[in-house]
Amino acid sequence: MNNILDKLYHMTALGNIIEEPQFLIMYAIAFVLLYLGIKKQYEPLLLVPIAFGVLLANFPGGDMGVIAADENGMVPVGDTLKNIYEMPLHEIAHEFGIMNFVYYMLIKSGFLPPVIFMGVGALTDFGPMLRNLRLAIFGAAAQFGIFSVLIAATLFGFTLPEAGSLGIIGGADGPTAIFTTIRLAPHLLGPIAIAAYSYMALVPVIIPLVVKLLCSKKELCINMKEQEKLYPSKTEIKNLATLKIIFPIAVTTVVAILVPTAVPLVGMLMFGNLVKEIGSNTFRLFDAASNSIMNTATIFLGLSVGATMTADAFLNWQTIGIVVGGFLAFALSITGGILLVKLFNLFTKKKINPLIGATGLSAVPMASRVANGIALKHDPKNHVLQYCMASNISGVIGSAVAAGVLISFLG
Repeated sequence: MNNILDKLYHMTALGNIIEEPQFLIMYAIAFVLLYLGIKKQYEPLLLVPIAFGVLLANFPGGDMGVIAADENGMVPVGDTLKNIYEMPLHEIAHEFGIMNFVYYMLIKSGFLPPVIFMGVGALTDFGPMLRNLRLAIFGAAAQFGIFSVLIAATLFGFTLPEAGSLGIIGGADGPTAIFTTIRLAPHLLGPIAIAAYSYMALVPVIIPLVVKLLCSKKELCINMKEQEKLYPSKTEIKNLATLKIIFPIAVTTVVAILVPTAVPLVGMLMFGNLVKEIGSNTFRLFDAASNSIMNTATIFLGLSVGATMTADAFLNWQTIGIVVGGFLAFALSITGGILLVKLFNLFTKKKINPLIGATGLSAVPMASRVANGIALKHDPKNHVLQYCMASNISGVIGSAVAAGVLISFLG
């Protein structure tokens, strides 16, 4: 009887959890992320799969955690070390489990980020940005956090490629962070991806915090529609539908010439948008890109990224540094956009609400919705959503271009 009970006990994960209580910390983190995704509805399409992936990865014996390779790609296989990038996928699945198979096939190869960008493009309307092109500059200003944290991270012991991967979190774009890290510092992919997606989900918390610190009530009450009436734009778009078709083609061409390394992201983003704007002739392509392909990619991305967050990989000082640095990059990107608006307002009669600068992130459309909510709290008639979207959408392009620049210089 004792022998049976002993076997039953060792069959469970209880012994491992008792011996290594750090698993309990990871369960707590997973439950918090699930709470934020389910109850608070912070990007549930991303946060719920990631959180569940964290939970699956930290059950001892489940073989659902992603094995982190070192800087040279070496992983332990039995009593020897092997380069995981030279191992065939079936051997990875056999030795390390199905989640490692998914991770190294879809994530580590760099396949999913461009696919998701295609879906994002199909879901994006560039109309608000094209109607308010002067506001697009604030999407570029919001990349300030990327490069400021890059410099700061090198002072704390990160190499330049590692610092670039850390800084890209400031772009507030998970696929961009993954794509950049794969090229520059693949050994940091797990914690950087987790930090990037976690902060994207926490946009409703971080933007109001930064705005409260930097903006006055008078600034937040600037009504963009009233400013348009007082100082109407002299530029009129006569055929927006045609322009929206030309735009993705033109942007892809320009980016391909100036920053070729950004083409996998920007090109797929613009392709997805193009099939949307063409209309009924490409509806099936648009429907696939924005629904079945996008949803499938999101599921695999979320689960496998969450599975990288094992106790061994997450509970260390380097990961804590990435989490702190990522938050600073995120906050500084918001700060950069707000400060540029303040500077702009010093030299022009036509004032801009600083909330537009705060939305120069890639987190579309959540950042714009959050900013619009803040504006409505101060003035129920002050709808700034369409103006924020101009900056927000340009931030998507800006972060992808910034990633290309980092890969070119540091890769």
